[in-house]
Amino acid sequence: MVNAVRRFKLHSIGDNMVNAVRRMLLGAVLAGVAASAAAQDYPARPISLVVPYPPGGAVDVFGRLIGQKLGQTKKWNIVIENRPGAAGNIGIAQAARQPADGYTMIMGLSSNLAIGPHIYKNLGYDPLRDLTPVLTLAKSPMVLLTGAQSRLKSFDDLKALAHDPANNVTFATPGNGSVAHLTGEALQQAMSVHLTHVPYRGSVQAMNDVAGGRADLFMASIASASPFIAKGMLKPLAVTNATRVPDLPEVPTVAELGYPGFDAYAWWSLLAPAGTPLEVVQQWNGAVNDILKMPDVRHQFNQQGAEVLGDSPEQAREFMVQEYERWGKVVRESNISVQ
Repeated sequence: MVNAVRRFKLHSIGDNMVNAVRRMLLGAVLAGVAASAAAQDYPARPISLVVPYPPGGAVDVFGRLIGQKLGQTKKWNIVIENRPGAAGNIGIAQAARQPADGYTMIMGLSSNLAIGPHIYKNLGYDPLRDLTPVLTLAKSPMVLLTGAQSRLKSFDDLKALAHDPANNVTFATPGNGSVAHLTGEALQQAMSVHLTHVPYRGSVQAMNDVAGGRADLFMASIASASPFIAKGMLKPLAVTNATRVPDLPEVPTVAELGYPGFDAYAWWSLLAPAGTPLEVVQQWNGAVNDILKMPDVRHQFNQQGAEVLGDSPEQAREFMVQEYERWGKVVRESNISVQ
């Protein structure tokens, strides 16, 4: 009798487990069917494209261009939402917390995705955990500049002077933690020299001070530096790209000047909150990759000093992880921290 009761209990437990597994499998199948159906109907309402910077900058220009082209080619209703603050970090943190349903997309910059996490203690988001890369949009090398009347007539002068701290070679940037700042730190590490960092609250005042001889060097995007170069106010010493850039074909790369492998740039990425359905991510990836092939789109990116890229979601994540680790190493070795 006891054995019969035991067998009954065991069979009951086994039946309950089987039923539970069946319910789980059925739930997963139904969820998959629902997600697939939702993806087929996507988008059923306007999509917010969050630009974490004010209107007018490169991130905003690229976001509006993508939104406009998606409206034309896919008939999607893209609403650009500028959410500036804390060098882009506030907007990304807010967007990362939105529902992962495909109706919030995010424009990201390398300083927010690969540099900020290493220098800010309370960033508000973890790019590797809280964001899903959709694709890498473009990159832009930096150019190392000095004033037209500077004591630094060439990159060789920089090498000679910077090796003696008594010469106090100053290096202006648009701010702590910017791509320009970290590129300058990476250059110092490559050259084994010390430059005195002078952070500004933006590029224009920094470039004016370098042009006026009040600072020795400035690292800028090619697009922002071009007017100063054209007017003869600033002189380019080197570009940070692995190869020379078409806009400044006579300017050598840092690698050519004795530091092989040096390659640093700003980059832009399109992202979604983590957990966004794969079908939606793939739809966005295909649509935006097609847009990046358009000649007028490439031209507008080039006008901002950017080289169009485009890739798969998997490649975009791999690239972001590599950049995250690379800039993290620069931050640690330079002992940089921003409260």
